[in-house]
Amino acid sequence: MPPVNQTSLRKQDTELLTKGVICALIGAIVLLGPYVARGQSVREILQQATLVGWFALALGCAFLVRYALNRRRAAGRGQKS
Repeated sequence: MPPVNQTSLRKQDTELLTKGVICALIGAIVLLGPYVARGQSVREILQQATLVGWFALALGCAFLVRYALNRRRAAGRGQKS
């Protein structure tokens, strides 16, 4: 297997972090939206999307956990070398 370029790994980690933050924010906004929405129709739409909000929040947290694991593994490799 060819060696993996460090800049490629860093780019993948950055993308993983970005996806995680964006998904978690979308999930949090969808879940908290009904409590801060002023219009009744907007509140009803956001209440119907709670399943999507939980999914986005869980997916975002999973991306962030994966990012943290990758960073820990990279730090462990850096100390061994």
